[in-house]
Amino acid sequence: MLKRTLLIIGILMALSVVAVMAQDATPAAPEAGAVTQRILDRGSLICGVNQTLPGFGFPNDAGEFEGFDVDFCRAVAAAILGDAEAVEFRPITAAERQPALASGEVDLISRNTTWTLSRDTQWGATFAPTTFYDGQGVMVMADSGIATLEDLEGGTICTNAGTTTELNITTAMQSRGLDFELQTFQDFTGVMPAFFEGRCDAVTTDVSGLVSQQAVAPDPGALQILDFVISKEPLGPLSAQDDPQFADVVRWVVWGTIQAEEFGITSENVDEFLTSEDPNIQLFLGQNNTTLGSSLNLANDFMVTVISQVGNYGEIFARNLGPDTIFGLERGVNGLWTNGGLMYAPPFR
Repeated sequence: MLKRTLLIIGILMALSVVAVMAQDATPAAPEAGAVTQRILDRGSLICGVNQTLPGFGFPNDAGEFEGFDVDFCRAVAAAILGDAEAVEFRPITAAERQPALASGEVDLISRNTTWTLSRDTQWGATFAPTTFYDGQGVMVMADSGIATLEDLEGGTICTNAGTTTELNITTAMQSRGLDFELQTFQDFTGVMPAFFEGRCDAVTTDVSGLVSQQAVAPDPGALQILDFVISKEPLGPLSAQDDPQFADVVRWVVWGTIQAEEFGITSENVDEFLTSEDPNIQLFLGQNNTTLGSSLNLANDFMVTVISQVGNYGEIFARNLGPDTIFGLERGVNGLWTNGGLMYAPPFR
């Protein structure tokens, strides 16, 4: 009986030691995924972007890419490489997105791409959180007298090829029993000239894209975006499905820009928050020996670098699309959840 009791006590003590060791052990940081490793080896991120959509992706007069989507490329580069400028921008058309991702030609795509079930499953892609909630609209000449889809029966509608817009407009017209001709071009550098030349009665794409094209048109007042949308278009970055570690990095960088805005942390004041006594902010910014960043194989203060060099979500939106730009977009559904919008980040803990 005594031997059995001693044996049981010994087993319980051994188990308690193992339990304590397990509690004290720090989880090993994950290894860099294949995409992350090639970015580290190369010293730059290759990001597929639009080159024909001012406000989202477009080369400026100096030939430098700028825009809302472009800034999320820079945010990911800042997180991984510590340098938001360590990005090689690869212009791709809508039809080139899936092949470019599958071939490894690009590490990341941040190019006004709608998250759909078929793309999620058939492209071999992992979508990051939505960065811009949009919907498909229609634009006409202001003096055309066109106000509804019914007014476009028998007409020609133009858009770019290889997008969800083709199916959406076809479904919208057919469901109303309306005949029309759909004419597609590789990108909007073909769509808009055809529209201005009268070869299209209307153009259709995401409302944000229509706003962009109207803002840079020779006479913006001559164009009218009709007051309805025909679809939901959640837009955001995407990466190859075979590297979940890199996908995690992209995901949490996007959420990080949103959380930074919610905390009130900006590129102007981020240094002031480094001494915050709020444990949530300490975790978020990787201060006081917190180690969340290592779970992504990143520096623990990776969000400090992202915010310092690129800004929070609100800064990215305002700089590229907001009321002080030629596009003049209000936040609307792209506002923070605390302001009635849809932008919401999971907890950083």
